Amino acid sequence: MSAAGVALAATGATVAQSATATTLPAAKTYTGRAFDTCTAPSLSAMKAWKTGFYGAAAVYVGGKNRGCAQPNLTASWVKSVSASGWKLIPLYVGAQPPCQSGANPEKMTASTAASLGANDGADAVAKAAALGMKSGSPLYLDMESYDTTDTSCNNAVLTYVRAWDKAVHAKTYRTGFYGFRSSSAKAVATTTNRTDMPDILWYALWDKVNTTTSDWPFASTLWTGHRRAHQYMVNSKESRGGYTITVDRDAWDAPVAIVG
Repeated sequence: MSAAGVALAATGATVAQSATATTLPAAKTYTGRAFDTCTAPSLSAMKAWKTGFYGAAAVYVGGKNRGCAQPNLTASWVKSVSASGWKLIPLYVGAQPPCQSGANPEKMTASTAASLGANDGADAVAKAAALGMKSGSPLYLDMESYDTTDTSCNNAVLTYVRAWDKAVHAKTYRTGFYGFRSSSAKAVATTTNRTDMPDILWYALWDKVNTTTSDWPFASTLWTGHRRAHQYMVNSKESRGGYTITVDRDAWDAPVAIVG
């Protein structure tokens, strides 16, 4: 990234994207396969699925557009799952683009993007902290597909993302971004203004290739140094230990939640 971006170091990170700098605790990274599914599985299912194929799981910690109830996702669940060896990836479904089709409980507009981003960023930190995910953890903002050629819509999204990132950094958490190679991820990867862009990029490209490098679709200088993740397969119905779950598969080489 450019000098306006984020520099990660082995022991910590300095966020120098505005007039002030925030020092983040050292990241906890994981490299290997991960999965994401709408509802966090039960503790017994998570233990049964600890076979070595997956080492990390994404969980939806909050956001008004979160699509599934989370009866299992509690601080106790996070502690127990982490103790059994799982790494966790906190995902937050915030406001969605004004030009996106479909109805969402929370949509941004050009005039509300900044305030919604700031409020949602603070809420994401509060939700993660309540689950026992500590300072330095990454919080991944879920931005679904939209028409990036709609300039006003794209500008609203980038305004929201910057405000969300700034609010999350202010609380000493890392910022991640989940988006589609051809739209939402492309928007943050190609904007010329790199101020307050996400620390980590999780791109959706359903090519069934378990990699974060060979199919990396953006500039090779972006998000290097264990800051990439790739959702490479979706809607995979899998059974392990007597538990069947439909998951999306991810190649992971990026920070995960700090727990315990």
